[in-house]
Amino acid sequence: MATSRLETNFIRLLSRCESLASERRNETEWRLEKYVGALEEMLVALKKSPSKPTPEILTDYNRKVDFLKGLLEADKLPSPAEKSLANQFLAPGRTPTISSERTPASKTVHIQSKARCAGDMRKELMSSLETDLRHRKSIPVDERQSAAELDAILQHHNNLQEKLADDMLNLARNLKNNTLAAQNIIKQDNQTLTQSMRQADMNFEKLKTESERLEQHAKKSVNWFLWLMLIVVSFTFISMILFIRLFPRLR
Repeated sequence: MATSRLETNFIRLLSRCESLASERRNETEWRLEKYVGALEEMLVALKKSPSKPTPEILTDYNRKVDFLKGLLEADKLPSPAEKSLANQFLAPGRTPTISSERTPASKTVHIQSKARCAGDMRKELMSSLETDLRHRKSIPVDERQSAAELDAILQHHNNLQEKLADDMLNLARNLKNNTLAAQNIIKQDNQTLTQSMRQADMNFEKLKTESERLEQHAKKSVNWFLWLMLIVVSFTFISMILFIRLFPRLR
């Protein structure tokens, strides 16, 4: 099926949005939000179009638009930890948007976004640690407190920060694994449902064929029975005529 003009414009705008999403969004963010809103409207029109693409392609289009919307919503979260967690739940498209792409652009954007969030988390942790160290240095140290004790406190604080970061990453990883497991279960259920529907359609077609065959057989049986009755009636009538001719009525 040839690509319609509406679908061609949709693909071009989608490719442009993925290109903007791969950049650091500051001045271009308002444009990306407007473009994604236009993408949603075009996708709704595309679903209603007489020359709409196949359901698989529409599903992938919808997946890519939802990914861009989720990416914008994640960027609006206040902390890098929340952004990183939200990025774990995003599902990029599975196929390239344009033919020149080797890897789907949405997957590349997803990887870049996760790496960006991880970098922001590290910067935030390092900034917090440096601020705390400056605060500690500004407080007069008691003469009885040795340098070893101070190093131990700082090391303990650093360990706490690293443990916190590890716990957050483990939490995000567990949530991602649970989400993937749920998606696999839903996918398997959909496949089972599809197979059941196909089997039901096949059984319906077989039942329809057998019903037609039975109806034809019943019609043939009725025809044979009708001819048999006509033969019996005709034979009886002829027999009566012959009987009357051979044995006239006595007077």
